[in-house]
Amino acid sequence: MTHELQKQGKFSYLESGEGTPIIILHGLMGGLSNFGGVVDFFPGKGYKVLIPELPLYDMPLIKTSVGTFAKYLGEFIDALGYQKVILLGNSLGGHIALLGSKMFPEKVKALVITGSSGLYESAMGESYPKRGDYDYIKAKAENVFYDPKIATKEIVDEVYATVNDRNKLIRTLAIAKSAIRHNMASDLPNMKTPTCIIWGKDDNVTPPEVADDFNKLLPDSDLFWIDECGHAAMMEHPEAFNKILHTWLQERGL
Repeated sequence: MTHELQKQGKFSYLESGEGTPIIILHGLMGGLSNFGGVVDFFPGKGYKVLIPELPLYDMPLIKTSVGTFAKYLGEFIDALGYQKVILLGNSLGGHIALLGSKMFPEKVKALVITGSSGLYESAMGESYPKRGDYDYIKAKAENVFYDPKIATKEIVDEVYATVNDRNKLIRTLAIAKSAIRHNMASDLPNMKTPTCIIWGKDDNVTPPEVADDFNKLLPDSDLFWIDECGHAAMMEHPEAFNKILHTWLQERGL
C-alpha cells in the first residue's frame, strides 16, 4: 500500500477511490497498512476508502479515551463534508466505530466491525506485555493470528517499540482502561445502524462468543464467519473479507 497521506487541518489520512465513503478505523496496535487488502479492492467498486491516523499517542493523557477518539471521528467526517459514511473498524477501531454510531447515528449509514472491543474486557486488558521482553511480545503478536507467520518481524518490532516507549505505553494502558469502562452492552439494543459483523472463528483476543453477543444485541446485524482466522480477518484473509463485505453492501443497497 503506497498511497500518500492527505492533510486537512489537524487530520492526516489515506484516501483512495471515488464514491460512497468508507472510513476505516485501525486498532490500538494496528496501523493503516493492516487494511491494504480493503484499500486495493473497494476503490474500484464505487467506494472511496479513507483511513484517518488516530491520535492515539498525541492527546493529553486525561483526554486519551475511546470517547475522545469517537469525537475526533465525528470531527473528521464533518471536516471532509460528508453527510453519511460507512464505518469499518477492527479491535479498538471497531469500538470507536460503535461509539461513534451511538453518538452521531445521523452520520453513519452502515457499520462494519471485526474483532471489535466494546463487550469483552479481556480484549483490551490482557495484551500489554512486560517491557523489554521481546520473546513475550513476539508470542503475543503471533497469538493475534491463526497463522503465526502473519506476525512478521516488522509487526513484532513495531509493537516492541510501542511498549518500550514510556509515553506510548502510558497512553496504551489509558486507552485499554477506557475501553473496559466503555462497555456497550446496554447501548447496543438501541442502535439501529445496519451492521456487518465479520469474525475469525479462531480469534483468541475477542473469541467467537463475543461476535455472537454483538449479533444478538444489535437490532439490525448480520454475522459472518471466516475459518482458520484470528483477530484481524482483513489482514489474514483479505479476499474472503472483501467478498463478504462487498456482497453485504450490495445486498443492503449501500
